[in-house]
Amino acid sequence: MTRQHAAGSCLEICVDTHAGLNAAVKGGADRIELCSALQVGGLSPSLALLEAACASPVPVYVMVRPRDGGFRYDPVELAGMEKEIAQVREMGLAGVVFGAGDDTGLDFEAMRRLCTAAQGLGKTLHRVVDLLPERLSILDPVRQLGFERILTSGGGAKAIDALSDISCLVKAGSASGGLTIMPGSGVTPENVSTILSATGAREVHASAAVPVSTPSTRLVDLGFSAVSPKSVSEKNVRRLKAAVSGR
Repeated sequence: MTRQHAAGSCLEICVDTHAGLNAAVKGGADRIELCSALQVGGLSPSLALLEAACASPVPVYVMVRPRDGGFRYDPVELAGMEKEIAQVREMGLAGVVFGAGDDTGLDFEAMRRLCTAAQGLGKTLHRVVDLLPERLSILDPVRQLGFERILTSGGGAKAIDALSDISCLVKAGSASGGLTIMPGSGVTPENVSTILSATGAREVHASAAVPVSTPSTRLVDLGFSAVSPKSVSEKNVRRLKAAVSGR
């Protein structure tokens, strides 16, 4: 039997520009994930974007990821991430998003260090978990580190492709003491109700992005622009919000 998703589920929108932040707030997002460079999964945002986020009427969680590529960090990078976390705290924002590891396992030593730096802040473990061959065994140690939630596609390229795996994680997360599992990747107004109903998740993560004007060939050739840049759509945020609210 298909489950009905809970009305009023939490909608998190990831943004990487001032315009995206404004569109997410106006569209009714319940929480913001603040980044730069969403085309590579999100990196740490600029100081100017952090300052703008301080005026947000909804909670803002800040990505702490110093570069693209893998998630194994050296001591210099970890020290820099600790400084970024301290800045988030000083600015009064709600939380941080980070993770460390690779397909051989999570780097619990690095994550423990970052969680210590983030005491008193909300903490989301990002999609580094989707590199792992399995995710159920990490739930208890992740919760014990102090993470509130895990953002995951269930190991699939898109959340809609791994509904069974996400459902198992949602059940196990609840049983492990209230660790929230938040589906993300490829979430759209058209499929969000299916994702929530099939998995039992109470939170969901989306970009609500649409293509914007095609950049000039010169910009692309010189490496200054993505081939198909996107931006958060206020209309899509509203459609997502209506769907997760059961309206």
